[in-house]
Amino acid sequence: MDFASILVLAVLGLVGWFWLHSIRILEIARAAGKQACNRAELQFLDDTVASTRLALDRDASGRRILRRTYRFEFTETGNSRREGEVIMLGERVESVTLEPYEILE
Repeated sequence: MDFASILVLAVLGLVGWFWLHSIRILEIARAAGKQACNRAELQFLDDTVASTRLALDRDASGRRILRRTYRFEFTETGNSRREGEVIMLGERVESVTLEPYEILE
């Protein structure tokens, strides 16, 4: 094998690893959004989250790490769709926020 072939294989391997790792992070974010809705007795809609932002940031120890932001929708009444957001720093859930909603009694 020549150098170009090895380089192409290395790049393809890196892209494959990044894709699989991104799917793992997406599943963690989906579970965090669903858990936040369950705690607040809300309905997590569409059983999914959508990636909205990807940026480099630093973690607590100063290492560069990816910060991913995901959006999801929920409802409190079944008649409206509200938005929530999950921010992931690496594989850790940094925060989950919910748009203000009506509290039903």
